[in-house]
Amino acid sequence: MYLADTDRWYLERILWLIAGSVVLTGTILGIVVHPYWFALPILVGINLLIFAFSGFCPMAVLLHKMGVKSITETRGVRN
Repeated sequence: MYLADTDRWYLERILWLIAGSVVLTGTILGIVVHPYWFALPILVGINLLIFAFSGFCPMAVLLHKMGVKSITETRGVRN
């Protein structure tokens, strides 16, 4: 079993929080308000696939520019 560190907010953890929030919000709004809201979770899914295959994530770039450090940077490990 893998358990992530929860003692601090690092880049990867914030990315999962944002992705989960957008998927949940888009799904609820799609059910309650209008089906066009289902575009949000679809876009998040596409972005997750792009990240998995290319390693590029626009939200990670934005968060990093805002000063959020990745888990490797918070531990002092560099690749």
